[in-house]
Amino acid sequence: MSEILDNLRYSEEHEWAQQGEGRTVRIGITDHAQHLLGDIVFVEFPEIGTAVTAGESVGSIESVKTVSELYSPVSGTVTRVNEALEDSPELLNGQPYGDGWIYEVEVDGDYAEVTAGLLDAAAYRELVGE
Repeated sequence: MSEILDNLRYSEEHEWAQQGEGRTVRIGITDHAQHLLGDIVFVEFPEIGTAVTAGESVGSIESVKTVSELYSPVSGTVTRVNEALEDSPELLNGQPYGDGWIYEVEVDGDYAEVTAGLLDAAAYRELVGE
């Protein structure tokens, strides 16, 4: 059974969004997603300063089994990437909600507005059948 945190919002593509300081939103993949991927060996990030659009591909995640697209759950400008994943992509497997976060974006509007179209924890549990 996958860990699903109540304080996050989730996309149907298995990314999560977490409210940061100000207009910052932190993005990662869910525990369910990392289980499906298996051992993660490489992460392709969006570049800092890149404008991203909700629902569009912003990078990829490579595992020993497959390569999967990384989609942005919110629109905004990338302000930070988790450089620790360059040397230790396996953090996504061990700590998908902690040290395995992928990137941060600055959004236009407040967190509730920009994540309104995302799933809450209960809806995400239903989506993944848990």
